[in-house]
Amino acid sequence: MRVVVQRAKNAKVVVEGEVIGEIDHGLMVLVGVTHNDEEKDAEFLADKVANLRIFEDESGKMNHSLLDVNGKILSVSQFTLYGDCRKGRRPNYMQAAKPDQALYLYQKFNDKLREKGIHVETGQFGAMMDVSFTNVGPVTLIVDS
Repeated sequence: MRVVVQRAKNAKVVVEGEVIGEIDHGLMVLVGVTHNDEEKDAEFLADKVANLRIFEDESGKMNHSLLDVNGKILSVSQFTLYGDCRKGRRPNYMQAAKPDQALYLYQKFNDKLREKGIHVETGQFGAMMDVSFTNVGPVTLIVDS
């Protein structure tokens, strides 16, 4: 699994003109799943995301985690994270997991975050979504399981 984690002042996802997920402080997380991913990958990434020390402390140093700052997550499934652009001009998505597996592990990732007490909003799996957010810092990290 692969996640793109972005520190956000606010974030929202809109489907067919309706806001279906929105947060005011925390992380915007794009989630990609590949063929050989398992539940342990979802658990590992949920723990990593929840505990990454990427929020400032009183001294302005990134020493606090999402849990420390009581932040929220907007989680959006993103199969294009496994797009291979090395050849030609059209990305190859052969490394992206099939929808059934991807949906299961995406939901498992979100469930594991919720078990840690984190408020998680989501996009709509497989839908065309408009995602907007304000990246603070900016802070953007790519984490693989």
